Amino acid sequence: MCYDISFTVDLPELRAHFPDLVMDENIQLNLEAAEHILGPGFHGEHAILYRNRTDHLVHLRLHEWGVIPFYINTPDKINDFKKSRNGFLNVRAERILDDKTSYWFKIRERRCLIPVTGIIEHREVVGFKNSIPYLVWPCSQKIFFLPGLYSVAAVPDQETGELIERRTFALITRPANELMKKIHNSGANRWRMPLFLPLELSQTWLNNTLTETEYRRILNYEIPAEDLAYRTTFSVRGNKLRPDGLSKIAPYSWNEPPLGTADPIPKTK
Repeated sequence: MCYDISFTVDLPELRAHFPDLVMDENIQLNLEAAEHILGPGFHGEHAILYRNRTDHLVHLRLHEWGVIPFYINTPDKINDFKKSRNGFLNVRAERILDDKTSYWFKIRERRCLIPVTGIIEHREVVGFKNSIPYLVWPCSQKIFFLPGLYSVAAVPDQETGELIERRTFALITRPANELMKKIHNSGANRWRMPLFLPLELSQTWLNNTLTETEYRRILNYEIPAEDLAYRTTFSVRGNKLRPDGLSKIAPYSWNEPPLGTADPIPKTK
């Protein structure tokens, strides 16, 4: 799955790809903080693109990462949901297509794009105490747009009971290609990757309507391994600073073995 993303450009640069983009709010984005956005446990806000249902234009607005379903509508449900919300950071493409009983199928018309300049995935290496972070991005795109789904829920404040609109999103994943299998090589969700799309398919994802054929064309797309660039970075999780004072996502060598070697043996139940 994907729990770490990076965004390192100014928001107005998005208009190069979406010229009629409407910024719903006076969004102030801390680029230093946005160079590493962590999903699990934090559920911080990030600016996403979506097609507004009133004016049918593409809007940019802050949403929390980690969908809150509309049925989480009482203080007790909210309190219980906190324990499982990490499971709503990502959504499997397969469930949007074929699981008609899932929440994801029900909200698949609420499509969005998450603008990023890289994703960070962790590789386990036999003999290394900690996993090694890799920054990954499409070779041909300075900014790219990961498809997702968004949700709008009226959630009661736990202290006052007042209903508050919470806008949230989840990022779509699919089975990994050959490169990402070598990087995301461990854990319960190993061999998954974000749904990297070429710009044309990203733009199509925000069309007012999609046919079933278009859904399958987009959600079954697999980026070729040779179209992805990657490098190792310093540890992005936690508060440890780099010894050289550079950004955590700047190039950093762990003297790691080549990809495809020293892989862990998958654990069996």
